[in-house]
Amino acid sequence: MKQKLAVYSLCAALTAIVPLVQAQDATDTLATRLIQLRGQVDELQTDLNLAREEHKNRMTYMTAQLTETEASRDREALRVRQLEKDLEQMKVQVAAAGATSETLAPVVLRYLAELRAQVRTGFPFKVGDRLAELDEIEAQLNSGVITAHRAFNRLWAFVEDELRITRENAIYTQSINLNGENVLVDVAKLGNAMMYFRTRNLQYGRAVETSQGWRFELLDSAGDQELVARLFDSLRKQIRQGYFQLPNALPLEASS
Repeated sequence: MKQKLAVYSLCAALTAIVPLVQAQDATDTLATRLIQLRGQVDELQTDLNLAREEHKNRMTYMTAQLTETEASRDREALRVRQLEKDLEQMKVQVAAAGATSETLAPVVLRYLAELRAQVRTGFPFKVGDRLAELDEIEAQLNSGVITAHRAFNRLWAFVEDELRITRENAIYTQSINLNGENVLVDVAKLGNAMMYFRTRNLQYGRAVETSQGWRFELLDSAGDQELVARLFDSLRKQIRQGYFQLPNALPLEASS
């Protein structure tokens, strides 16, 4: 009888211990799961902080780019107004100069010099070709090949072309100085504000205005190159309006 009671007591004790062991195992499992969840929360919080910082930096960059875009737009608007003013002044001075080639020639030569200075220091679009056109007008005027009236008409057409250039978004081919070498490239010109280029071996870059003038530089980032490649593709397809995300090619105070 005593043996039976002992067995019964042992069984009762084991029966009481088993739920305790099971409860301890469940607690350990829950604790382990909580540790894992805590680690995941920490990782997500880190990712969120990084995303917030990236967003903040991106918004700062976009704000700066917008400011520079507006400044560039204002500069181009000023240039257009100056060109239009030049046209009006040319009209007035031609009328005042009278009908003789001798009196008109000095007026044409003065405006040739002013336009040449603007082209040389301005937006780097086909600068050589545009200067060559002005040089040809001046040479033919000085040699008597064309009259001052004819030279004036050609100068007038040149200024109208300059106005058209400021409004045009298109792809052209021109020679640029890249890393000290003259290279023939395709350029995507966005008015007279921004210009990107594509070399024959499909490297992409941009024109950047600095305190020393404009320079051409390759884009290092594969992402930036992809953005410019999309711009070229859109312009090739005659898509000239819309939203384009592009690497910055605007003058910055920090440029050198």
